[in-house]
Amino acid sequence: MAQGHSVDEYLETIYFLAFPIGEYHPQAGGLPLASRVAEMLGVSRASVGEMLKRLEADGLIERGARKEAVLTPTGLKRAERVVRKHRIIERLLTDFMGYTPAEAHVHADELGDTFSDDMVERIEIRLGNPERCPHGWPVDTAFEQAENRELKPLAELEAGTHAAIVRLAEHDGELLHWFYDEGFIPGGEVELRAVQRAAGQFTVRLNGADRAIGEKAAAGLFVRAA
Repeated sequence: MAQGHSVDEYLETIYFLAFPIGEYHPQAGGLPLASRVAEMLGVSRASVGEMLKRLEADGLIERGARKEAVLTPTGLKRAERVVRKHRIIERLLTDFMGYTPAEAHVHADELGDTFSDDMVERIEIRLGNPERCPHGWPVDTAFEQAENRELKPLAELEAGTHAAIVRLAEHDGELLHWFYDEGFIPGGEVELRAVQRAAGQFTVRLNGADRAIGEKAAAGLFVRAA
């Protein structure tokens, strides 16, 4: 992605990283957060550092006991509103406008600032109050945070485990397209047939066929073990 991301995009990214299923575990100095945000948004570490200072000055993040960046109650409330809006807009784009789920994620980022909270409420009602975005993430962030405890990345499971795909990692557009192209969609059933962690390779049975996938893909499939 290009430079020039909005405050809301940063908050959405930090929100994703702030919970266990988001793969982020704070460490002293806050460096892991800055690195991950830079990686996910495609910006420099310097840009992230400046934005984190701005978010802290605005009372949206604070430094924790180990100097890591933590969303304040105000920041969390705003981030949850941004996330919810994003997921409803994705459903508008897929359900009414014919965009693919992968396309919807990109356009929802672009359109987020154009919809007021009232518009989003009206869209949600028109959509029939959808429970999840096209990629399986709950619209209700409180439910999402509770469900996080039930899910694991496929990469963390042991060989022989059967699992249902619940959510797809969204932050990498190319990977998201790949998931859909290859048939890894929410609601799908998979079996982890073999694990070669040292090589970052996993063999997965999907739709009756075995296929090799890399660690990046396995880490982006959030599943519920059967």
